[in-house]
Parts: sequence; structure tokens; C-alpha cells
Amino acid sequence: MSDKLAEMAELLKLLGDRTRLAILGLLQERELCVGDIVELLGTSQPNASQHLRRLKSAGLVQETKRGQWVFYALNLDDFPDLRIFLSQLPGRKERLRSLSGLHQRGQ
Repeated sequence: MSDKLAEMAELLKLLGDRTRLAILGLLQERELCVGDIVELLGTSQPNASQHLRRLKSAGLVQETKRGQWVFYALNLDDFPDLRIFLSQLPGRKERLRSLSGLHQRGQ
């Protein structure tokens, strides 16, 4: 039981960061490359990459390489309740509007 509690505590710490929550919110709409995330969040590429690395390490995000682009997508198979939580994040309309302005890369 204490192992499970430790895992949950680590997950909650990971989700306690505003940037990581924003990235997960964007990725629930569609997969994105790091350049798109940088543009949408107005952050630096190293900062976005660091957060993506942590999310990937936790198993929440997976990456797929297509040509020169690496795309990130949600991987919530092991976290079904998290999908419900993410659907409650504010700003869905704004995210969709921002995403619709991005051109599709690598497809």
C-alpha cells in the first residue's frame, strides 16, 4: 500500500506544475511537436522539452518520430481517471482556437 501511495504522491507532484498541466491540456486535443507547444505556451524550447521529458518519464506522454519532427501525444492507458480530470481544465475553447491556427507538420 505504501508503494501505491508513493506513486500517487509523485503523480500529484508532477501534475502540480502549471506548465505541465497546460501541456497535458493541449495534448488532450491533439498530438503536437515541441515547436507547437513552445508557440502555444509562449515558453522556451528547453523549458518545454524539460517538462515533456518529465511527463514522458512518468508514462503520461508518448513520442512518435515522423521525418524530422517528434510528436507528443497523451498516453493515459494506465491513468483512466486522469482523462476525466484533464477534461475539466479551463480554457478548452482557447486551446482549440489556438490549435486550429497551427499548420500540420510532418503529416
